[in-house]
Amino acid sequence: MHTHGGGGHTFTTGDAEAARAAAAFHLGHGTTTLLAGLVSSPIELMRAATAAYAPLVAEGVLAGIHFEGPYLSARRCGAQNPEFLRDPSTRELAELIELGQGAVRMVTIAPERDGAVAAIELLTAHRVVAAIGHTDATYEQTRAALTAGASVGTHLFNGVRGMHHRDPGPVVALLEAPHVVCELIADGVHLHDGMLTFAVSTAGPDRCALITDAIAAAGMADGEYELGGQAVTVTAGTARLSTGRNAAPDRNGEPGADPDRNGEPGADTEPGAIAGSTLTMDAALRHAVDAGMTLVDVARMAATTPARAIGLGDRVGALRAGLRADLVVLDDDLNVFRVMRAGSWVE
Repeated sequence: MHTHGGGGHTFTTGDAEAARAAAAFHLGHGTTTLLAGLVSSPIELMRAATAAYAPLVAEGVLAGIHFEGPYLSARRCGAQNPEFLRDPSTRELAELIELGQGAVRMVTIAPERDGAVAAIELLTAHRVVAAIGHTDATYEQTRAALTAGASVGTHLFNGVRGMHHRDPGPVVALLEAPHVVCELIADGVHLHDGMLTFAVSTAGPDRCALITDAIAAAGMADGEYELGGQAVTVTAGTARLSTGRNAAPDRNGEPGADPDRNGEPGADTEPGAIAGSTLTMDAALRHAVDAGMTLVDVARMAATTPARAIGLGDRVGALRAGLRADLVVLDDDLNVFRVMRAGSWVE
């Protein structure tokens, strides 16, 4: 439900052939259903990508489009390009929804931005998932967004105001809301395993979804890549902005202070904000199992919960009569052995 590319191909430029190739790469790693995720962009690119990807959604190559931005916090933008950040626009969103004819499935918004509540109400009225992420919102602002209809927490803990005992912030609001599904990047880089298991033990596997947040570098060698017009360097499988920009400076111990960029201790001395991941869903599953969760719960978080979160639970996400016949066969080490999609084995 949250990926920006893989196998050397990206979803972020609106190129249909690149999107088809990225989807095929992830299919080989057991992902039979995915959203094409864009990052913060000018409206012209958002329009072009919607028009380019709508036929792929109709064909079944993609399950929809996720706009992660541009309606995000400048303070918590992480690896999002600050040049394109702006307040939510119901006019823009209505245009994209109309243009996509069902292709736009999720939009991530920072609740504290002007117009956020109206945008969330518009999205939910059109059955588009409103997600909360890249936000410096207070607990109360987050609760207002949830009341308006937001139902997903975008990569929980990453790119959001941290928890504080006098300022619980968005993380606590998202974890405690019974209708919210919280995305978790299980790669050991974005989250300490203790935070991963804490979130799952708090919200449960029916409210936690494993995601990759993968960029084009997933499955590729270390080196130089690009994300949303910014240079990214991948070293030892970890992707970071090449510029070393710190998107969330220390606030000297004030309530809600978060001295790092992406929820990592000491990140202010790191070379740059984490810029997505090189993760695949099979690797995320293995990592979560290694962290101590049961295979049943992890499979639910990799398939059933995310399918329901983006409104596809009546079509995919479980082995049940009436749903599309998707199946991933794993070996004893939980590596992908075979993949079935819609009743046919993938070559």
